[in-house]
Amino acid sequence: MTNTQRTQASSEREPGDDKTTEAGGAPGPMEVLSEARAQLAELTGMAAETVSSFERTEDGWELEIEVLEVARVPDTMSLLASYQVSLDPHGVLTGYRRIRRYERGRSEPARKQGGP
Repeated sequence: MTNTQRTQASSEREPGDDKTTEAGGAPGPMEVLSEARAQLAELTGMAAETVSSFERTEDGWELEIEVLEVARVPDTMSLLASYQVSLDPHGVLTGYRRIRRYERGRSEPARKQGGP
């Protein structure tokens, strides 16, 4: 499904015709999550694994999506990446960028708490 077809499908829905649509026909959080993952996968050709951050903003939605970039054996050596994804209020992807890349088996260093 292309972005044009997705936009047409979204605009053809009646407000409240499913649990994912908010009043006024705007997509709800679950629909936005699903569409963001699908749109990013379509654009990058990489599978979206999880959504690690999600929030509504004045301009639409901001998400951080974890993507499998390079599959390796063993799986703990696979390369993942975090992408910051921006969507407009209707759930259409307006931009994305990779913000970090890491091996699946690696954890982030602990952050300092309370200090400057």
